[in-house]
Amino acid sequence: MNVAAEVAKQLLEVEAVLLSPLQPFLWTSGIQSPIYCDNRKVLSYPKARTIVKDALAAEAKAAFGDFDMVAGVATAGIPHGALVADALGLPYVYVRSRSKVHGLKNLVEGHLVGNEKVLVVEDLISTGGSAIRVVEALRERGCEVAGTIAIFNYGFEKAKLAFEKANCPYTTLSNYHVLLEEALKMKYIREEDMDILKKWRENPEAWSPAV
Repeated sequence: MNVAAEVAKQLLEVEAVLLSPLQPFLWTSGIQSPIYCDNRKVLSYPKARTIVKDALAAEAKAAFGDFDMVAGVATAGIPHGALVADALGLPYVYVRSRSKVHGLKNLVEGHLVGNEKVLVVEDLISTGGSAIRVVEALRERGCEVAGTIAIFNYGFEKAKLAFEKANCPYTTLSNYHVLLEEALKMKYIREEDMDILKKWRENPEAWSPAV
């Protein structure tokens, strides 16, 4: 099985990924985008959920070898991380975007000693910022980070450079290029849409939809 293609197909089928080259979405950053990705949708569909869970578990072991624990990135990476930890029979924690204000003021939720080798699970890599904050938080606690794995990435150079700077290897099950190819096969998009979609990927900040 071509994992990247199968995962892309599942994301499209359950509408975790939406493509709209002529009527783009507006991201919180202000960027206009012909793609919107919400991998939480996968959780509602048992077939897609199982395919993604099994693929994440297998790819994590293949890419990073042995590790002691799985950590999910808040918030969308939390459930996928828990599924991977369960599939591998490993302990699990998740890391908040910021420490709680009340109670124990935890940043990491769950039992973490601080000497574990940890796999970080994210749902989507855009710039890589959220995952890298988790990597840094775990390292500050004394952990070794095996690497980061996510379901999907846009393939932005910014993310690649950020992970390199953090000295953290990462991998994803599928990516923007494969998704477009699958979307074309499924007749989700037209051949004439491909150029518009590829141009966005080359320069998201300057892109605008064709009129």
